[in-house]
Amino acid sequence: MSLPPFQRLLDDHAGAVHHYLVAAVGPNDAADVFQETLLAALRTYPDLRSAANLRGWLFTIARNKALDHHRRQGRRPIPVAVVPDRGQLDGAAPTDPVWDAVRALPERQRQAVLLRYAADLTYVEVGAMMGVSEVAARQHASTGVRALRKGELDGHDD
Repeated sequence: MSLPPFQRLLDDHAGAVHHYLVAAVGPNDAADVFQETLLAALRTYPDLRSAANLRGWLFTIARNKALDHHRRQGRRPIPVAVVPDRGQLDGAAPTDPVWDAVRALPERQRQAVLLRYAADLTYVEVGAMMGVSEVAARQHASTGVRALRKGELDGHDD
């Protein structure tokens, strides 16, 4: 088995992976998670046994790095001088409210929606990456999209 040069893999898929990560972790953290993804891929690339689904392999790494990022964010305290009564943005650039709403979905729904619509993977690929069947992947994505639509129809911004 012969793997293509790593640079060719990046040329073919880096844009799509970065787009997925912007949707998964937000525009402020996407570059860092993207770098973590590429470093992890570069480290393990020589040891791959098959070149059959390099795109899926790269998106699996990106998904895992996005999950790691969310776990770290949940444990990281944010120092402030005065605790506000309500949550607020820390002066960061505005984000896309659609992807903000997707990031607020429950874990399985969020992953299914992101992998299907941000990464443009098929339901078969989404299911394989999530460790569920194609039918379950389709159901998670559908439930997530319904929840997003319901939030829009009810006038909720979160």
